[in-house]
Amino acid sequence: MKVGILAGGVGSRLAEETVVRPKPMIEIGGRPILWHIMMHYSTYGFKEFVVALGYKGECIKRYMADYCSLAPDLRVSLKTGRVERRGNGEHGPEDWVVDLIDTGQKTNTGGRIKRLSSHLGDGTFMLTWGDGVSNVNLADLLKFHRRHGRIATVTAVRPPARFGRLELDGERVARFDEKPLSGEAWINGAFFVLEPRVFDYIEGDDTLFEREPLEGLARDGQLMAYQHDGFWQCMDTMRDKVRLEGLWASGDAPWKIWN
Repeated sequence: MKVGILAGGVGSRLAEETVVRPKPMIEIGGRPILWHIMMHYSTYGFKEFVVALGYKGECIKRYMADYCSLAPDLRVSLKTGRVERRGNGEHGPEDWVVDLIDTGQKTNTGGRIKRLSSHLGDGTFMLTWGDGVSNVNLADLLKFHRRHGRIATVTAVRPPARFGRLELDGERVARFDEKPLSGEAWINGAFFVLEPRVFDYIEGDDTLFEREPLEGLARDGQLMAYQHDGFWQCMDTMRDKVRLEGLWASGDAPWKIWN
């Protein structure tokens, strides 16, 4: 089963970083967040990736093409140009096959997905955004999708509130939660499982997947939600990046499910 990853957006709210690289290449713990996402899928046995490129896509191409040469120890033959990786270092070599597909600079999310259709095969596939990490159990997610038999499954999440929550008893603070789950509705956490019929809901490059396609699937009773109560965090702002960096530096990053 293949995994599609959308990695072509501009990431304007992270302009300090994205002026020189696409958002999926922003590093957490010295590795691009795209790598963290791929490690998550790989841990569950999903090792074939189709990455939709757009803004500064050449950065992702270069990283993937040079991946082996980023190992701690190399042997280089100056005569033949052969580069040989010596030892595995902390991770790898990952047994991945990665298709890097240019889906256009200004293509919207739905259009990027549709442009991947010929690369994702004729069966069920997974899909996520290239800027969010989670500890969602992908095996259970797939079982849920198989069981209900509809076209699409979205992982529903409740992210931490931005501010601490106070429960008051008069003027006395009865309870204080620094990072409570928001009491709001479940939101789209990506980590989709999809059937090829989903492409019929996408008109073209200008289509936002989060609008007409998902709205249409929901209206037709073809969109189901896998409710994930565990960790999930997107990286939309510098505040988000700092939080993820802090979790990684602590040695207790919830999304690090690999050894």
